[in-house]
Amino acid sequence: MLRIWGRANSVNVQKVLWCCEELGLPFERIDAGMQYGRNQDDDYLAMNPNGRVPTIEDDGFRLWESNSIIRYLALQYAPAHPIYPAAPRERAGMERWLDWVLTTLQPAERPVFWGYVRTDPADRNAAALADATEKAGMLWALLDRHLQGRRYLEAECFTLADLVMATYARRWFGIPEIVRPAMPDLERWYAAMQSRPGFQKVVAPPLS
Repeated sequence: MLRIWGRANSVNVQKVLWCCEELGLPFERIDAGMQYGRNQDDDYLAMNPNGRVPTIEDDGFRLWESNSIIRYLALQYAPAHPIYPAAPRERAGMERWLDWVLTTLQPAERPVFWGYVRTDPADRNAAALADATEKAGMLWALLDRHLQGRRYLEAECFTLADLVMATYARRWFGIPEIVRPAMPDLERWYAAMQSRPGFQKVVAPPLS
């Protein structure tokens, strides 16, 4: 049985859980991180020296970093599955978005999510939140332009790029305090992502 350490409300854990749902992989999830602790215990740090979630153990093989984990699961259990394209150009296009999320989008959207969802309203810095929201919005607008005339981010089917990006889009579209400019192509794509059973099960629950 594949074992996954991490709390269900972590965006990075959600990537892994949703990937398992898409691939039909059974797993056991073990709470870890934030209010659950455990991720700084010696036995956890022996698996993942970063002390973050998620971490997986699969028949003695241990791996951390969410994007690496979902790549591994696709290659290990469904090497012919279109979720991880085999064609070099399609795969490269998909991989670009997995890199972009971590290097560009996540650093910009994290202050927005934490500022609204995990900060008491009385403690919020309105000016900082406005600035962070504007910067994140510029990145989502970039994605909106990319999606013009496209059903998916890359290739002609759902891939890991869509999965990863949609977990973050859940945060962007799920915070009611954000005033978002119209992004019709992003909204159309996100509505399609919301219809997937794995999204509904893993990503759709209330933000926390």
